[in-house]
Amino acid sequence: MARVAIIIPTFNEAGNLGRSLRHLKGLDPPAFEVWVVDGGSQDETVAIAQAASVQILECDRKGRSVQMNEGAKAAKADILCFLHADTWVPDDLIAVIEHTLTDPKIACGGFIALMSGKQTTRWGISLHNYLKTYYAPLLFKPHLFFKGLRLLFGDQVMFCRRSDFWECGGFDEALPIMEDGDLCLRLVKKGRIYQVNRVVQSSDRRVARWGSLKATAIYLYIGILWGLGVPAAYLKRFYEDIR
Repeated sequence: MARVAIIIPTFNEAGNLGRSLRHLKGLDPPAFEVWVVDGGSQDETVAIAQAASVQILECDRKGRSVQMNEGAKAAKADILCFLHADTWVPDDLIAVIEHTLTDPKIACGGFIALMSGKQTTRWGISLHNYLKTYYAPLLFKPHLFFKGLRLLFGDQVMFCRRSDFWECGGFDEALPIMEDGDLCLRLVKKGRIYQVNRVVQSSDRRVARWGSLKATAIYLYIGILWGLGVPAAYLKRFYEDIR
C-alpha cells in the first residue's frame, strides 16, 4: 500500500482549519502523515494544528508555493496530496488517491470541487470550475490537451507521486498565483492529468465577498490572461487574499 502525505499551507486560517483537520481524522484508511505548513499566521491557526496533533512546519516566507514545497521536502510519503485549509474531503480520500495512481499513465489527479457556504451551494460557479478543467487546456494548449493535460486548481485537492513532483521541479516559488496550473503543465510530461469523478467541498468565502457575477468575471479574466501568457505577478492584483 502506498503512503500518502497531506500537505496544508496556511496563513490566518483559524476559521477553517479545525473543520478540515476533523475531516482528516476520520479518513479510512488514514493518511501516513499530515503536515500543516504555516506562513506566519497571526491568529490561532498554529494552536489549532497543535491541538489536532498533526505535524507543523513554520515557514520564514509566506506564499503557497513556498509552503507546499517545504511540506513536500519534509514529508516521507510516496504520494503527496495538497489540500487547502478551507476544503473538506471524503473519508475514503486515501483509498481514492491510491487507486487512481495505480495507473502508471496518470501523473496527477484531483477532484471535482463543490463550492458552498453556510446556507448556499454555488452550483453555477462549481459547474464552471469543473468545465474549465477541460476547456481551458483545450483552448490554450490543445497540443497538450490531447496528450492528457487537464488544468487542476488548488480547491480540487491535487495529488501526485513524490518522485514525479520533484522531477518536475515542484511548485514554482516565483508564482504568487496559478502555481497549480503551472505544475500541471509540467506534470503532463510524466503522464495524464486526471480528474476523479468524486466531490470535495470548498469554502465559498471569495464568492461571498465578491458576489457571483464579479467572481465569475474575475475567474474568467485571470484564466484568459494566464492562458495568453500574462505574468502571474500582474494577475495577482485581481486576486486578493480573503480570510
